[in-house]
Amino acid sequence: MPGFKGNKAALPSKPCVACGRPMSWRRAWAKNWAELKYCSDACRKKKP
Repeated sequence: MPGFKGNKAALPSKPCVACGRPMSWRRAWAKNWAELKYCSDACRKKKP
């Protein structure tokens, strides 16, 4: 997100497949945001 100026409400988000909690975009996830499904390792382990 090159134009990010600190407004977290403007960042994209999507729900976790396992728990349903919303995940906000993070710079660390920028390269694989499209493939990201789980919010944490715990959710990844208890796949639905």
